[in-house]
Amino acid sequence: MAVTEIDREHLERAVALAWEARNRGDHPFGALLVTADGRVLEARNSVVTQADPTGHAETNLVRLAGALDRETLTGSVLYTSTEPCAMCAGAIYWSGIGRMVFALSEADLAGMVEEEEGVPPLRLPSREVFARGGREIAVDGPVPLAGATEVHAGFWDQ
Repeated sequence: MAVTEIDREHLERAVALAWEARNRGDHPFGALLVTADGRVLEARNSVVTQADPTGHAETNLVRLAGALDRETLTGSVLYTSTEPCAMCAGAIYWSGIGRMVFALSEADLAGMVEEEEGVPPLRLPSREVFARGGREIAVDGPVPLAGATEVHAGFWDQ
């Protein structure tokens, strides 16, 4: 599916959520879910502020979306500032969300993050995780957005 101007607007919002996460002391990731009828759920990374290594923006969003029925989730689009890690891709897969659009690729992020607290990044693109499952998830990305890179600038050097 081609990335539309509306997709880009939602990705810009995901980047804004990533800035909010960074500014409150969390890792710079943000995500939102848009249902077919226009409802929007938003989430930010909360790894640091909630002391939860699973508190990635996408897993937080999947938790919020858990109250939605399967048909709604299948017709929904998840937008994220950065391509989801393997854990988040698994959560997206199991949630039933039908489409995902991301800005910054995991490969580009891995080029900025040598390690996090002594642990190197897990280099596994979300498409590879989804390909191992039995249902299709439409994936669009990476979508070049300057802000998706800028939100990480200097963060991982700390």
